[in-house]
Amino acid sequence: MAFRLPPDICEFRFILGSGPGGQHVNKTATTVELRISVDKLKLPPAPLSRLNEQQAKRINKLGELVIQSGSHRSQLMNRQDAVSRVEKFIEEALIRPKSRVATRPTLASKKRRLEGKKVRGSVKSQRKKPSW
Repeated sequence: MAFRLPPDICEFRFILGSGPGGQHVNKTATTVELRISVDKLKLPPAPLSRLNEQQAKRINKLGELVIQSGSHRSQLMNRQDAVSRVEKFIEEALIRPKSRVATRPTLASKKRRLEGKKVRGSVKSQRKKPSW
């Protein structure tokens, strides 16, 4: 299930940034800043809360998911990279985590654990100075 980001909710800003490009990087704004209002994504409540939890550092107080991409030399490639990263974040939020089923340790594993503790205890007790 590949999530496609609607282009009408994307707000792109182009800024000067560091990265590949040599002197060209000082003259052109190739770094892309993508802002998306999380409310406009129209996600169900559970994936929306997972997205807010997983990307808490990237979501500002206005409820916008802010992504910067400046790893490529061209504005177009950075723009595509930012959109694909947001789509990946949303796909990860759409995956429902498996609920953990509580299990009890077996009797054999309890015995192994206690045996290991006895061995460690005897090793440590042998390190003591002998009492005359």
